[in-house]
Amino acid sequence: MLPIIALLGRPNVGKSSLFNRLLRQNKAITHDLPGVTRDRIYGEVTEEDVRFAVIDTGGMLPDAEDGGMDRSVFEQATDALSEADVVLFVVDGREGMTMLDQAVSEKIRSSGKPVLLVVNKVDGPEQEAKATADFHALGFEIATVSAAHGYGLNSFRERIAELAKPFVTPEPPSGPELGLKLCMLGRPNAGKSSLVNALVGQERQIVSDVAGTTRDSVDVGFEKEGRRYTFVDTAGVRRRAVITDHLEKLSVYRALSSSKRADVTILVLDAIAGLSHQDKRLIAYLAEQRTPFMVVVNKVDLVHKDRMDELREAYGEALRICSHVPVLYLSALTGAGTHKILPLAEEIRRECVIRIGTGALNRAMAEALTKHQPPVIKRRRAKFYYLTQADEDPPMFVFFVNDSELVTTAYAKYLENQLRKLLGIKKAPLAVVFRSSHEKKEAERPLTNRAPRLGKSRRDMEAAKIDQPAKLAKPGKPGKGSGKATASTKKAAGSKTALSRKKG
Repeated sequence: MLPIIALLGRPNVGKSSLFNRLLRQNKAITHDLPGVTRDRIYGEVTEEDVRFAVIDTGGMLPDAEDGGMDRSVFEQATDALSEADVVLFVVDGREGMTMLDQAVSEKIRSSGKPVLLVVNKVDGPEQEAKATADFHALGFEIATVSAAHGYGLNSFRERIAELAKPFVTPEPPSGPELGLKLCMLGRPNAGKSSLVNALVGQERQIVSDVAGTTRDSVDVGFEKEGRRYTFVDTAGVRRRAVITDHLEKLSVYRALSSSKRADVTILVLDAIAGLSHQDKRLIAYLAEQRTPFMVVVNKVDLVHKDRMDELREAYGEALRICSHVPVLYLSALTGAGTHKILPLAEEIRRECVIRIGTGALNRAMAEALTKHQPPVIKRRRAKFYYLTQADEDPPMFVFFVNDSELVTTAYAKYLENQLRKLLGIKKAPLAVVFRSSHEKKEAERPLTNRAPRLGKSRRDMEAAKIDQPAKLAKPGKPGKGSGKATASTKKAAGSKTALSRKKG
């Protein structure tokens, strides 16, 4: 296990900004609005050859009423406190110590764990004395930083590494630490967080009837039957037209980005609300991006049995554009059907990273072409040369043909279905590309029965032959070339004499 460092404090003191600084990436959403962070957000940091985990928490309000959102956030922070080895108690150096800071300090002190008091929003050494004056009374070790401008962060990181080093324990060699990464995607209040809690077996995410409870993409890691998994719980994705809050826009962007980085995306739909236009848009988006995903229809325990056939038909119609996507009908509340999610995700992942040899591919291509030849397009038929796999995760196959424009959309879909059947790729996305292996030849000119017309230079040459007088043969030799005039010569001379007489 890695040493765990927890960031705790009242709302809007800069815990998430400091969390991003430690991770050197913008993993947690930061905003001027208090209470943006609600669930626990985990990250890993390596500093001074010491590797440790950092937890970002929501603002602690010890006096929050039971049943409210603030109370749920406080309970999440309390769980992080009990889980942590070292506590970073973050306060605001500009506002000074408040009554709420004192209440949070009593809660942290009761844990008996090492505490580093982090006075944030101190932009320079000239402000340290004034910013820390009130906090010395708490009796904690003090570090002054500015998460916004980076002041004091280098020495702050070194001190955290020193505090975490005694808690480092050697870990046995294992596979990928994050394991299979699964992204939960869907509309608000579809039951994504409830499904994560049901699969993990503990209340790791805040669950509420209020839509939009989850605002950030939260990583939840757990181990089951010797295998490691990481769930990424995301904010609900609503239609762009109804989103007016900048914070919600950022949450939706994070959710869609998480689906691209995950190994398998779990699209959670609400069986009670039915299939909405936004659900169809999410399905089309995942299919267009070639994202490996499954559809999970939640809350089926609230659906009457007589409506189940109608429900299955509606979802089957919506998934016609990606008929390979599997659909599960389950209930996160009762746990019915949730045991099928992880094995199905493993199966989708295995198909995504499959690698098939060229020989097996070309045998499959020959079998598909034998069953159904390509259609004739403009008196020409596509000729297939060979097939190869160009990429994996997800797999992409390239057909080399004489002319890719001769392959119709319907025949391309037929070849994709045949590859899925013959190669055993039933649930993963699959891309089929057609590439022309030779350049197209220029179309031949049509032949006509008319004789070709003579050009101007040719007409001049023919006219010159007619007007040119015949050469006289050399005398002294009989036969061809003798001095005797030929009949044509005599005729030409007679016509010339007659012409001159007429003129005279």
